[in-house]
Amino acid sequence: MERIASIDVGTNTALLLVADLDPATGRIKPVAHHQAIVRLGQNVDETRVICREALERLIASLARYSTICHDLGVRRIIAAGTSALRDASNRDEIINEVRHATGIELECIRGEEEAELTFFGAVAGLDQAPEPFTVIDIGGGSTEIIMGSTQRVEHAVSMNIGSVRLTERFCTASPPSPEAFEEAKQEIDRHLARSLPPFFAARQQVFGVAGTLTTIAQVAMGDKHFDPSKMHGYRLDYETVHTLLEKLRTMPLHEIVALGIPEGRADVIAMGTLILHQFMRMLGVGSVTVSIQGLRFGLAQRELQRLL
Repeated sequence: MERIASIDVGTNTALLLVADLDPATGRIKPVAHHQAIVRLGQNVDETRVICREALERLIASLARYSTICHDLGVRRIIAAGTSALRDASNRDEIINEVRHATGIELECIRGEEEAELTFFGAVAGLDQAPEPFTVIDIGGGSTEIIMGSTQRVEHAVSMNIGSVRLTERFCTASPPSPEAFEEAKQEIDRHLARSLPPFFAARQQVFGVAGTLTTIAQVAMGDKHFDPSKMHGYRLDYETVHTLLEKLRTMPLHEIVALGIPEGRADVIAMGTLILHQFMRMLGVGSVTVSIQGLRFGLAQRELQRLL
């Protein structure tokens, strides 16, 4: 076996997976999970620049992750930046500073590559995945929708709608005004109307990854703390998502935090839930199965393929 670490540096969070790769069985065996809210995409939608404060938060989190990896005997660290890094005009400067401060090489991946890695990561280790199936990844800066089988991706889209991006554009108040909420909904619908038609062929089985999905599942289960073992495989039905959205759209921030949602997630969860709600409504999806995996597992799986 080879012990590796994969890090997903998104617009809102930095997620760490430490795992053992077993070439004999083709399996990824998780050892540890960690997450930190870094809000790398703070104001990137408006300025196209990652600010110093966001960079310092990222470096602090990655330095901590580097120590964890050392203590766990990790032999290789793989890190990928997504929407915020793609959009930033100073991405090269950010990558260089991260390398200098932490020794971690941060790869900026294209939206199409992110979609493909997320797709295969979401169902890694699943013995009997119904085919074809769809994966939706609602991030802070972008949302990816991918359709295919365990063997190949048939269709994928990456849309510039995410929980942080939409919150910064439309929801400057908490709760947002009805007019702002409607504007955000119309923006989501415009993107989905262009992107969804190919996915009607694979709407019977949909998997959802990333923080929006796991947070909604946590609230639906009535838990105050995040427990990955409970979230993985949880089925979120449309009525649950709809009911939660109707609450979130009128709740001030302190009431959202009281649900057990951390502050770094609480201010953007309404927009993330709205994206999921409109996706399910427009595609006619009755339920979405939550996966705690996604890009980190896709990166680990890519590394496993190199060992085979």
